[in-house]
Amino acid sequence: MHVNKVYAVFTVARLAKDPGEDEDWLWDVANGMDTEDGVIWVYGIDDQVMAFTDFGIET
Repeated sequence: MHVNKVYAVFTVARLAKDPGEDEDWLWDVANGMDTEDGVIWVYGIDDQVMAFTDFGIET
């Protein structure tokens, strides 16, 4: 049985706040990444946001 190992994701805004990085710069970097690199989209009712898994943050 396959077990999903992703237990948390971090939004671009959260990552920009924590290390003091520029949110626009993070968006530019993330746009060049694929799902295999640890970037996912989280969909809400009215919006969507890009987020990173732990692996995505390391990448």
